[in-house]
Amino acid sequence: MSHLPVSVIIVSRGRPAALIRCLAGLSQQFYPTFEVIVVADPPGVAAVELGPYATSVKLVKFDEPNISKARNLGIAHAAGDIVAFIDDDAVPEPTWLGHLSAPFLSDAEVGAAGGFVRGRNGISFQWKARCFAQTGKTTDLNLQGTQPVVLHPTPERAIKTEGTNMALRRDVIASMGGFDPAFRYYLDETDVNMRLARNSVATAIVPLAEVHHGYHANSIRNSNRAPRDLFEIGASLAVFLRKHCAEQEHAQVWKSFQADQRKRALEFMVAGDLEPRDVRRLMSRLREGYKDGHMRDLESLPPISRSAEGLLPFGAHPDPHPVQLSGRFWSRRRLREEARSLVEAGKVVSLFLFSPTSLYHRVTFTSAGFWEQTGGIFGRSDRDQPLFRLTSFARRLRAEKLRVADQRRLFDE
Repeated sequence: MSHLPVSVIIVSRGRPAALIRCLAGLSQQFYPTFEVIVVADPPGVAAVELGPYATSVKLVKFDEPNISKARNLGIAHAAGDIVAFIDDDAVPEPTWLGHLSAPFLSDAEVGAAGGFVRGRNGISFQWKARCFAQTGKTTDLNLQGTQPVVLHPTPERAIKTEGTNMALRRDVIASMGGFDPAFRYYLDETDVNMRLARNSVATAIVPLAEVHHGYHANSIRNSNRAPRDLFEIGASLAVFLRKHCAEQEHAQVWKSFQADQRKRALEFMVAGDLEPRDVRRLMSRLREGYKDGHMRDLESLPPISRSAEGLLPFGAHPDPHPVQLSGRFWSRRRLREEARSLVEAGKVVSLFLFSPTSLYHRVTFTSAGFWEQTGGIFGRSDRDQPLFRLTSFARRLRAEKLRVADQRRLFDE
C-alpha cells in the first residue's frame, strides 16, 4: 500500500516532560513516511535537545503564548503532503497516522480529517464526532462503526476536528493562510473548520485514529481542568462571532456562554477546586477578554510558503510485530521489567495486569514506553458496562485485547 508523507506538528509550552512522552508515542507509529516538527518554548527546546530525539525532529523555537502562530510556523517547516496535529499532553495509538492519513489517499475530495480522543482513564472518550453552527455551539454526530466517514459541510454548519487529533492537506491549509493568529488559545481549529466549510472542503471522521489526551496543566487551566484564566477564551469567542456569526445573534450567544462558564466555575468551587473569589475573578477576566477580542485586527491571512527543507524521517521504525504481555497484578514488577526490555529492543508492547477485583480499568502509556491496562477481572473498562461481571481471566483478557486490536495490531495469528 502506498503512503502519503506526513508532517506531525506539536506545539509545546511549559510541559517539557509531556512533550518527551508524546514523542515516545510517535516513535512507535506503524507508519513508514513521516516527520515531526516541534514548535516549543525554551524548556521544551532544551528537553528535546538533551533527549533521544534531538537529531530526528525539526525543532522550531517559539516563546509566545499564541497557538495559531506556533502552528503556522510548523506548517511553514512542513515537507509532507499532509500536516497532522497533536498536543504535547497527548499520546497517539500506534496506528494513529495510518488510520488518519488513509482518507486523503482514497478520496481526493477530503481536505481534512479528525480522529477520536480518549480521556485520562485511557478508555472513555473526550470527543468523537461533532459538527457546529456559526455560533460555535457543537452537536454530537451519531456515526456508526469504525470505518472512516466522509462528511460534506455547508456554509452554516461545519465538521468539527480537534486540535489534538486532526490532519489537513498541506496545500489546503497553507493556501488558506493557516490558523488565524487572532485566536491565541481556544476556537483556533474551529475557525479553520468554518473556513473549510465555506470552501466546501470535505472532512473525514476516522474513529480508529485515536489519541489519548491527558489535559495537563497550562496557563489557562489546572491539571484537574479547573480554569485559571478565561481571558483568551473570551477573546477568542468575540473574534469567532465577528468572523462567522450574524451580528444580531452575538448578544444571546455571549449571554449563554457567560452562563455556561459561570456554571462550570461554580461546579469546581463546590468540588473545592476554586474559591468564591476565584469565580468572580474568572468571570471578570472573561468579560475583559471578550472586550479585547472585539478590538483585535481581522486581517487577511497570506498563504504560507513551503520551506526548502526536505522531509526529515522521524526515528527508527518499530518492529511491525507488536507484543502482548499479561498476568495477575502481583506479577507486575516482573512483567513491567519485561515490557521495558522489549521496548528497548524496538517492540510495541501492550501489558494487561488484572487483579481478582471489580476495580475500574485504566490505560496509560508509561514513561518506559509501553501501554499498560490495569483493573479488576470483574470490573468494567467501558464506563457503560455493568459494575460487576463474572468472568475468567482468559475471557477478560480476550475481550480487552479485542477492544484495542485495531489500534495496536493485536490480532491472533
